[in-house]
Amino acid sequence: MSPVLCGAALVAALAAPAAHAASGGQHGPGRVPAWTSTDTATDARFRGLAAVSSRTAWLAGSKGTVLRTTDAGRHWHDVSPPGAAGEALEFRDIEAFDARRAVALAIGEGEASRVLRTDDGGATWTESFRNTDARAFYDCLTFFDSRHGLAMSDPVDGRFRILSTDDGGGSWKVLPDAGMPQAQPGEAGFAASGQCLVSSGPKDVWLATGGAVTARVLHSADRGLTWTASASTIPAGDPARGVFGLAFRDRTHGIAVGGDYRPDQQSPLASARTADGGRGWQQSATAPAAYRSGVAWLPHSRSAALAVGPTGTDLTTDGGRTWRTVSTGSYDTVDCTPDGSCWAAGEQGRAGRAVLR
Repeated sequence: MSPVLCGAALVAALAAPAAHAASGGQHGPGRVPAWTSTDTATDARFRGLAAVSSRTAWLAGSKGTVLRTTDAGRHWHDVSPPGAAGEALEFRDIEAFDARRAVALAIGEGEASRVLRTDDGGATWTESFRNTDARAFYDCLTFFDSRHGLAMSDPVDGRFRILSTDDGGGSWKVLPDAGMPQAQPGEAGFAASGQCLVSSGPKDVWLATGGAVTARVLHSADRGLTWTASASTIPAGDPARGVFGLAFRDRTHGIAVGGDYRPDQQSPLASARTADGGRGWQQSATAPAAYRSGVAWLPHSRSAALAVGPTGTDLTTDGGRTWRTVSTGSYDTVDCTPDGSCWAAGEQGRAGRAVLR
């Protein structure tokens, strides 16, 4: 199937009626379930997700849990780093290059923030970074390719701190902060979906913030050495509000999602879009129905994307201008693959998969 037809078919699959999509059931002849649940045999909450292909994916979550599947979710193998459960490490992001190589980020204050790497499918892990600065709290990581990547911490001395690797996560160094704009009072990132730091292409990277008066998106075109900051249209002004997730399909077209993560609070302006690399953001005419923490472009599509959160999944087919709910299942993060599949994960061990047929 051609890339264009793959994207169109997956849009049709995920646009099935919400009542059926929530259950993952069939929708008549030739239709595909929105999310097909897969049994992870755990109640961990998975906010870290790396979708490699329609068959291979990695999950990272609470209780020091890392899982991997290579058979489309029929079996999930516990490949958690030794000792991670005993230390109750909180994994919030994972980036994978294939079925054997992955880099996972544990979050928290001081030494709770760590980066671990595997080259053998999780059989063994190497700790490549442990934070020793009590002021730092790492939230997300991203890779430009299999060697070059970044991780970000909440502000230290008034600026977001950036780690850099050029050996696939084997070693890390703190980048100079001279090119980083001053943080606003109370500004931070949200370790909610592994999407507060995202990249596209060989050098462009974006960082999402909240908590301050203005929710911003910071952009670097030189792998994190220098940054510019732009205001988003997503409301902030509270530690629970701001931009939680970003997705860029190229270096100019992006979507931001967020809102207020508290279940008793409304999030009426929970998404925005950009067509100039994040210099300017436009509020969605019809936003997702509630707070959304994760977002992903559908494979090979220039206009379709998914946003997920605790109350459901929303679909846009016009680049983020308008959204409609297609599922009511709870997910925290979503990721799609070039071979025409999407994966989602969340609380109580939830993992879902949508594929073409």
